[in-house]
Amino acid sequence: MSVHPRSSARRATLRDVARTAGVSLKTASNVLNDSGRMTPQTRQRVQDAIEVLGYTVNSSARSLASGTTHVLSLAVPTLRSPYLSQLAEALIEVARGHGYALQVTTYPEEGHGSRAHLAAVDPRVHDGTLLSMSEHHDLVPADLAVSHPLVCLGSRTTWGLVDRVTTDDVANSAAATELLLATGASRLAVIGAHRQFRSAAVAVEGNAELRLRGIEQACEARGVALEPALVGVTGFDWTIGTGFRSMEALIAQGRRFDAVLGLNDALAIGAISALRAHGLDVPGDVQVVGFDNIDEAAYLSPPLTSVDSNIGWIAETAVVRLIARINGSTEPARTFRRTSAIIERGTTRPRR
Repeated sequence: MSVHPRSSARRATLRDVARTAGVSLKTASNVLNDSGRMTPQTRQRVQDAIEVLGYTVNSSARSLASGTTHVLSLAVPTLRSPYLSQLAEALIEVARGHGYALQVTTYPEEGHGSRAHLAAVDPRVHDGTLLSMSEHHDLVPADLAVSHPLVCLGSRTTWGLVDRVTTDDVANSAAATELLLATGASRLAVIGAHRQFRSAAVAVEGNAELRLRGIEQACEARGVALEPALVGVTGFDWTIGTGFRSMEALIAQGRRFDAVLGLNDALAIGAISALRAHGLDVPGDVQVVGFDNIDEAAYLSPPLTSVDSNIGWIAETAVVRLIARINGSTEPARTFRRTSAIIERGTTRPRR
């Protein structure tokens, strides 16, 4: 077959490919989609025509024809959080492995940014949405009544209306507490409460409330008191600086404790800095445990003991579930919840 490059004045179409290769439009389409039955010679003629003509798939036209874009949306409250940035990376990789692109966006935590984001999603652009739920926002059931497939990530409830993927915060924090008690701790401090401990009933629970519940349950089971004065309130600012300042405040108040649970790794890292600044040894004087097992945890000195976040499992489960919804699954909404391993490192003593 003799083919000649065509002018660049007009973009080559699939019909041009079929005409150049001397085949039907259906045969050319089958070659592009790696389907249909034909001789190897016919397939090669079409591939030669595609290469010479510089034909590329018109993704917009394909999307209009199929009703899908093969693009997913991920909305997170921030990418400054090491955990959320690592989660976004994992979701991108998993989506790519399933043949989807993933577009990542952030929404403002002032006001009700997650609610506004869900209302603004355009199904013509994204086949489905992954929403990492903000601890700041209290969504209501009506917010989840969207016209596009949706899977939520995080501890906030979805009232059984949409699928949700999360770790078991209560069980995980109870296990972390058990570790500290089993290694000799008896007076536990906690950093990261969103509000004053036991000050009022919480209508909608997030990470902080659930992790505190697990800690309290484990303490009660061992006959150890969790003192409200040793629960540092940080609001929603779970950063290294906040961990440092909260730990400093407990030390300045003369509080006695021999272990610290930072409700995320950043808080734990800040607490370690404050302890060292006051001449306290970790783990000799005070043991420390964090949550999320961010990449940096393994490279601290000493390396941080942390509750793993199950990022790989969360990413795979969420993407697979969303694709199932895109493909028409009508299975009742489910919450996928998994316990995590504790990665024991140098900020805790060996188990007895």
